[in-house]
Amino acid sequence: MSDTKATMSSHLKPFRDYKPEHFLWDVSEDGRVATLMLNRPERKNPLTFESYAELRNLFRDLVYASDVRTVVLKGAGGNFSSGGDVFEIIEPLTRMAMPDLLAFTRMTGDLVKAMRKCPQQIVAAIDGICAGAGAILAMASDLRLATPEAKTAFLFTRVGLAGADMGACGILPRIIGQGRASELLYTGRFMSADEGERWGFFNALHASSDLDAAADKLAHSLADGPWFAHGITKTMLNQEWAMGIDEMIESEAQAQAICMATGDFRRAFEAFAAKQKPVFEGN
Repeated sequence: MSDTKATMSSHLKPFRDYKPEHFLWDVSEDGRVATLMLNRPERKNPLTFESYAELRNLFRDLVYASDVRTVVLKGAGGNFSSGGDVFEIIEPLTRMAMPDLLAFTRMTGDLVKAMRKCPQQIVAAIDGICAGAGAILAMASDLRLATPEAKTAFLFTRVGLAGADMGACGILPRIIGQGRASELLYTGRFMSADEGERWGFFNALHASSDLDAAADKLAHSLADGPWFAHGITKTMLNQEWAMGIDEMIESEAQAQAICMATGDFRRAFEAFAAKQKPVFEGN
C-alpha cells in the first residue's frame, strides 16, 4: 500500500458506535445504513446552537466513514422538525452583535455544505411539521419521502428575515422551480404534501405507518447498489450547477472514466454476463 493510501485508510473509521449528544443515531445490522433521528418530540424536534454544530460535524466526518453508505434523516413523535428553537436560538439572536450573528449564519450554512459534500445519499423521511431550518434539512437531503400529513414551510419571513437562509434561494428553485420557490420564500406559507409531490420536492408519499419502512428500503437499495458511483453522481450534481455545457460534458467524461476504472464496473459486467445480481464493493 502506498503512503497516500495508507494515510487515507488511517482516516477511515466505522460509525456504528458513534454516540451523539443531541439526537439519536442507529446503524443497521449490516452497517450500511444509518438512521439519524431528531429527538425532541415534545417541541416538534427543534434545533439548538449545539445540535446545529453537532449535525454539521457529523456530516463533515461522514466523508471518512468506512461503513455507512446512506443516511435516513427523520424526526421523532410524528413531526420532522419545527426549525430553530424559539427560546434557545431566536431569542438569543435578537441580542447578538453582527460578528456573532454572522458566525451563527455561517455555521448553519456549513451544515448544508456538509450534507451536500458527504458522499452518502441522505434520505429524508418527513411526517408532520417540517418548518424553517427543518425545511432546509429536508431541502439539503438527496431524496425526500413524506406522508400526506407533512406540512413544509420556509418560515423566515414570518420572523422578519429574508427567505435567503442556508442556501434556500439557490437550492429550492432547482428542486421546484423559480416561481414556486419564490412564492414559498416570500410568503412563508405551508406547502402541502400533495403540492410537494406534484412540484418535485417529495419523491413519493407514503402512509405514516409505512414511511419508515419505505425510507429504509430506499436507503438500503442505494447502499447495496454501486455506492462509490453514487457518491460520484452526488458530487457531479453539486458541481455542475455552476458549469457551462462544455464544462459539464468534460467533467462527466472524467467522472465516468473514474467509475469505469473500478472493480465494481467489472463486477457488474461479469454478473450481467452470468445472469447474476452484482455485489458492489466500492472499489
